[in-house]
This record gives sequence, structure tokens and C-alpha cells, in this order.
Amino acid sequence: MTTSLPKKQTAAIFHKTGGPVNIEQIDVPDAASLKPGEAIVKLEYSGVCHTDLHAMLGDWPLDNKLPLVGGHEGAGHIVAINPHTETDLKVGDAVGLKWIASSCNRCAYCRAGDECLCSKAKVHGFSEDGTFQRYAKSFCSQLTPLPDGLPLDEAAPILCAGVTVFKALKESGAKAGQTVAIPGAGGGLGHLAIQYATAMGLRSIAIDTGAEKKALCEKLGAIGFVDFKTTKNLVEDVKKLSTDGLGAHAAIVASASAGAYEQALDYLRPHGNLVAVGLPASATMKADVFWTVFQMKRITGSYVGNRSDAIEALQFAADGKVKCVFKTLPLSDLPNIYKQMHDGSLTGRTVLKLED
Repeated sequence: MTTSLPKKQTAAIFHKTGGPVNIEQIDVPDAASLKPGEAIVKLEYSGVCHTDLHAMLGDWPLDNKLPLVGGHEGAGHIVAINPHTETDLKVGDAVGLKWIASSCNRCAYCRAGDECLCSKAKVHGFSEDGTFQRYAKSFCSQLTPLPDGLPLDEAAPILCAGVTVFKALKESGAKAGQTVAIPGAGGGLGHLAIQYATAMGLRSIAIDTGAEKKALCEKLGAIGFVDFKTTKNLVEDVKKLSTDGLGAHAAIVASASAGAYEQALDYLRPHGNLVAVGLPASATMKADVFWTVFQMKRITGSYVGNRSDAIEALQFAADGKVKCVFKTLPLSDLPNIYKQMHDGSLTGRTVLKLED
């Protein structure tokens, strides 16, 4: 169950915390060395996520493998499967590699569909080499079948950015007709959150800065835009745009800036839910205990979706209800993409074209 593979490939890899990321020639995984349950995917495209930059910079209180091939939004075709693997997948199938690479499938969290919380979970672009390479080794149990008719470049960013905000909207508990505020709405996560919110019958208030991001958010269906750099009172502006002036029913904090969390609880209505998604380095949240209790406000962490969430998120895209706004660039542009991410100037998403 394999096709002929080359010996070498081009990959983006960093060797020490803090980078830099280099474009190098590395070995292609050996199909003969695959263990039961493992496969090799020939990737055509990989999305670029802010998490990839966090991993290189060492922003989190966790250690990733070194050296590391980053990336966790890969779309391509299976080219090899260990012959002793029990799976419905086969060589030639179009699949996606997402953040979760594997989990034990036996613990309480896996049984409940929360495999991201499994203590034995492995993740692409952090504990396992990821998708910034042409040929990636992965695990059949977490490979995501891609819907027919969905182009691979459009599927790639849905595998993390899309499923992450889709899951966050589910976790928010917001119901059709209610309002969600989205800090970071013009970014890679946020612009997808607006579309998923609309497809789920929700009204979204976009919070970001700049004319380009304002135009994008309004085009995608946001009912209003609040520029956090120019507003005189962000909390009041968000409340005015909410359903009845009482505040948003939920906030999906899609920004990787600590400042996005500072006022989120204040513009929520009583019984509102702050859903934490973005992961700024060394950030904390402060909540006034009295008002949190008295107004029954909630703070919910939302990590990534499970296998079913990924399939559902992709189907929204296949049905034309969600479309990622992205630029397609070569793998060699990754260092500059990271620079734009770091200074906050990147609009939408970037998808890398992977070539031999």
C-alpha cells in the first residue's frame, strides 16, 4: 500500500527555540518504517497558523520537539499506509492533517470526544513534525477525509482555523438570533468566525483595527465593526451594536493579543460567555468576582475541535457557506509571513504551496 517516494524533500524547519526558521532539504519518511496505524501523506498545501509562530518563539509553558518542522493545516493525498493498519482509508484518498495527530482513543476524554485533552495526545507542528514539508508521516486515526469538490488549498486552513472557531461557537452556547463579539475579527481565525457565526444564525460584531480589516469584516457579514484603536469607548460601542443594547451574548476572542481579553467581560450581557481561543504569550485574565457572580458571566476555554467537528467544519466550506480568505505563497516566504504575523499586519490567512 505505497507509491514510489523520493529520498529528499524541501521543508521549513527550526533547530532552536526562537528560530530562525530555515528552508532546508530533509529526509522523506521511509514507508518501510511505518508502524501499524501510520501513513504518509503527500501534501499539496499547508495553512500557516499563529500557533506555528508561538511554537518557534517558545511562547508557551510547554516544550516542543527540536528540531521541528512546523505546520498543522495540511491537505494532500495518502501515498503510503502500513499494511497492518485497520482503516477505511486507502492510498490516493484526499485527507487533511490537523493539530491533533493521534490520541489513545481509550481514556475518558477520548471516549467523550475530547481527544485534545488526552494525556497521550500527539500534535502536528509541536510534538510531531508537521505540514511545512511535502511528505508528512501521520496517524490514520486522526487523518480527516476531505469532502468531494472542496479544493485542497481551500480545505487546508479549515483544518485548524476553521474547526477552532467552529468549536468555539459551539462552546459559547449562543443561539440563532443572538449576538457574538469577535475580537481579532479581521485575522485568520476571526474572519472565519464571522462566516461560521452567520451560517449558524448568529449576528457578529467585529472588533479589530484598520480600513482593510473593516472592509473585509463587513463584506463577510458582520453587523458592525468597532476599531479598538480609534473608538472612544469600546464597551459602549459593542453594547450599542448588540441585539437590545444589553451587550453581546458571547465573545469569541480570536486575537493573539492580550489586550483583546481586557474588556471582553465588560461588554458581555448578564449570563454572557467569554470564550478564550487566542493564545497571547504570558497573558492573564482578570475578572471582578462580585460582578462575575452577580451577573452570572462565564469564562470558557476552547482548544480545538474533535474528529467530528473537523468533518462538520469542512462540510460548511464544501457547501459554500464558509470561504477562507487567503493568499497562496511558496514555502520560501514563511520567514516573512511570520514577521507579518508578529507585527499584526497580516490580513486573512496564508496558504503555502508545497512543491517537489
